[in-house]
Amino acid sequence: MQIKKGDWVKVHRIILTCEQRAPQVPEDTKKVPLEMWVKGFAQSDSELGEEVTVKTITGRLETGKIVEVNPTYSHSFGNFIPELLQIGIDLKDILFGGDADER
Repeated sequence: MQIKKGDWVKVHRIILTCEQRAPQVPEDTKKVPLEMWVKGFAQSDSELGEEVTVKTITGRLETGKIVEVNPTYSHSFGNFIPELLQIGIDLKDILFGGDADER
């Protein structure tokens, strides 16, 4: 896929390999590299998977391999939990005027 200069992309880069991690970090942390994902405007034409410099919204210049073009947000607050819905209703009643005999 052809990426043009100025396209909004997400890049990935290994900041520290496992061997470069600090000795005081926990053992499970030492087993994985320190990685960076950052979004920005491509500073040159390139292809998906190629290394490119991007300019972030804050003006920082970062370099990494392009992993996504026009990236979207993919996080959520998890699955629906019915008990939390009822807790919210009950709490609102308690705080803002449930039954008259509870006042």
